Amino acid sequence: MIEMNEIKQMSDKDLTERIVVEREALSKLRFNHSIAGLESPNILKIKKRDIARLLTEQNLRKNSNGTNA
Repeated sequence: MIEMNEIKQMSDKDLTERIVVEREALSKLRFNHSIAGLESPNILKIKKRDIARLLTEQNLRKNSNGTNA
């Protein structure tokens, strides 16, 4: 699980890269879950929440940059 403090310290580029990595990981987990199941299916929920946190921070940055310009 990613902490919000960690997310806020990331640069915009790091944030975008992390979103891509987390989405790929979620896709692989979903595939593995459909074939054989996971030891802890709760990890899918955790990954989705992490992606949502990352996207939320990214949107907040975009919106704050647009209003200040």
